Amino acid sequence: MSLPRTMRALRLTAWGAPPELVELPVPEPAAGEVLLRVEAAGLCHSDLHIMDAPAGRMPYELPFTLGHEVVGTVVATGAEVDHAWLERLVAVHGVWSCGRCRACRRGRENYCFALTGPIGCGIGYDGGLADYLLVPDVRHLVAAEGSDPVRLAPLTDAGLTAQHVVRSLGADLDGATAVVVGVGGLGHLALQLLAPARLACLVAVDPRSEARRLAIRLGADAVTASAKDAAEWLDDREDGQGADIVLDFVGSPETLDAAADLLAPGGRIVVVGSAGGSVEAAKGGRLPRGFAVTAPFWGTRRDLEEVVALAASGAVRAETETFSLAEAPAAYARLRAGEIQGRAVVVPAR
Repeated sequence: MSLPRTMRALRLTAWGAPPELVELPVPEPAAGEVLLRVEAAGLCHSDLHIMDAPAGRMPYELPFTLGHEVVGTVVATGAEVDHAWLERLVAVHGVWSCGRCRACRRGRENYCFALTGPIGCGIGYDGGLADYLLVPDVRHLVAAEGSDPVRLAPLTDAGLTAQHVVRSLGADLDGATAVVVGVGGLGHLALQLLAPARLACLVAVDPRSEARRLAIRLGADAVTASAKDAAEWLDDREDGQGADIVLDFVGSPETLDAAADLLAPGGRIVVVGSAGGSVEAAKGGRLPRGFAVTAPFWGTRRDLEEVVALAASGAVRAETETFSLAEAPAAYARLRAGEIQGRAVVVPAR
């Protein structure tokens, strides 16, 4: 396949500054590497946190290309890579783990011990908000033939994280009352993954009326505008006593403070959002007896394989709005303003 010599890429060039659309050479894959033509790349609130960081806060060197939710087609391979990958549509596992440490050997790539600096594409390394993406190893690819790239791209982070969270809860979901705080890019996917579980009750919390309407369509038994309202609604139920599981996809000081009032004895708070909140985990404090607090990170390659399969079956679906690569800066501005319903997805060929 004949490839162009140059490509466009949305690069973060200075901390605390918006990214810039620049022209770069199309990279050539070395041994073990693969080159993808990017079909779709999602935008994420994590990108905003990276852009807004002051110099020295993040362990990444500038410049690098943003975009960690990527679906593409393999267009070139380096030596030692099976040519059967060529022309295949793939989802990129954005955690570029070492593959050798104890965590990786246990299938826990998202907790790889070597990830002390850059995490993966778009997070310290060049990402997918470009015409082409160089991936260092086929270990980071999951075949996705027959998938819709636009629908699948945001699932490689938002869906992957939600799947990792829900799968980690396992049997704790059986007969449980669960509260999802924040029906945004991740929360609306978590609701879809939770709906088939054998829950006693599923409550969604979001101040936006359109988000609450979406939550009802996705299987929530009840919706409220605030965590306080959710606590009151749960207390009025026959079994009362709050929630066994609180999934906070916002993670602000306000939502995490309210989680203490939502939680039932023996319950678990799962902190997914990163909006600056904290939880005081102390016996004898506000949290009820037997509490647990977890803060899962992204997801494993196995989780991504499951997400791709769920998407193919129609069991999980991202609400999306699409943009061209040139429109990506404006899309980020709308994401920052809370004007994106679901997930924003960039289609470079658009």
